[in-house]
Amino acid sequence: MRTSRTSVTFAHPFSLQGAPGTFPGGTYEVVIEEEQLQGLSFEAWRRTATFLTVHGKGGHARRSEWREISETDLDAALSRDRAFSDASEAALPPQENF
Repeated sequence: MRTSRTSVTFAHPFSLQGAPGTFPGGTYEVVIEEEQLQGLSFEAWRRTATFLTVHGKGGHARRSEWREISETDLDAALSRDRAFSDASEAALPPQENF
């Protein structure tokens, strides 16, 4: 088994399939667990789990938890966030130079 960590940033509040409510925009740590595939002539790994680290709010601000998510759901949420950002930028009027 191996574990890797990366960060993703959402510019806007977002939701994930199967998770209640929405999460605020911001940077989140993603933890990926993989297992090595045996019996191959080369090194290969298979993802076994993906977790999003969610921090508590208010009186629970010092607490955090891992929420298991699918890679597909995470990619979809990131795509929606980028599309929302692109649509917001396209709606802004061009700036004038003085």
